[in-house]
Amino acid sequence: MLVNMNEVLVPAKRNRYAVGLFNAVNLELARGIIAAAESTRSPVIMGTAEVLLPYGPLEEVSYYLIPMAKKANVPVVVHLDHGLTYDTCIEALKLGFSSVMYDCSTDSYEENVRKVKEMADIAHSYGATIEGELGHVGDNEGSAEGSSHLDDPSKYFTDPKLAKDFVDKTGVDALAIAVGNAHGAYKLPPKLDFERIRTIASTVDVPLVLHGGSGLTDDDFKQAIKEGISKVNIFTDINVAAVEAEFKKFHSMDKGLIDLIPAAVEAVKLETAKKMKLFSSDGKADANFTFSGSAQGLSLDELTKLVAKEVAKYINK
Repeated sequence: MLVNMNEVLVPAKRNRYAVGLFNAVNLELARGIIAAAESTRSPVIMGTAEVLLPYGPLEEVSYYLIPMAKKANVPVVVHLDHGLTYDTCIEALKLGFSSVMYDCSTDSYEENVRKVKEMADIAHSYGATIEGELGHVGDNEGSAEGSSHLDDPSKYFTDPKLAKDFVDKTGVDALAIAVGNAHGAYKLPPKLDFERIRTIASTVDVPLVLHGGSGLTDDDFKQAIKEGISKVNIFTDINVAAVEAEFKKFHSMDKGLIDLIPAAVEAVKLETAKKMKLFSSDGKADANFTFSGSAQGLSLDELTKLVAKEVAKYINK
């Protein structure tokens, strides 16, 4: 079933597990992701990113992502990750994506707030959710998700003091933070700032997002989730798994594409399912999702806060 991020991340935040975002730039990736989610009974976030559009144009990707999400028997969010322009985010919403990330993290703080708030109002009018980024998550060399190589990533770590102000002013539903993580494959073991994650999680009400999940250790994931991460972005791991499976299958020139497709789908399924179990989202599709709507599964206190937040938007207009 097609849902928005609130419907899977609010229960995740409350119960201290994380839901994975897995990019699917082709049908094989999408099939493997959905198969993993259904076999593990896990909610899932599936989508693409603006820098991946050369490999799968947004409109074409929507042709399979959205119908597959609707048909799935687990909650599936269809998300545009790292939308870099206003026009791309709007196109995604018009195509039926249930969530967008508007990444204005390289702008000034004031401009980031202004642009993300504008997009948040638009996304919410579609019934979609929005993710923003405060601080800046860079890219490892060779990352398929960008080319922002930072000489000193710590200069771009998320400031906990600004996090609450950013969330309150923009109305985002999830916040991506920079805490020593980066997109792509890590050449050296990353050092996540777990204390910073814990501080930000205690400061803001919305779920926190960890970008650059591929290559982190199991202990890194477990500790990050324990400290307050509710969404983890994965692409490199499933991307590489698919290619490795195809190489093993393609041992002679008498093979065709149809010989490789099943291997890629199965490899993506296995790698995705492994991550879902690591994030402890397996089995949560049935336990924490009972009806559609962003207020699903909330306690009375959480529901009151959600209503107050929505009312405040109109009062402050």
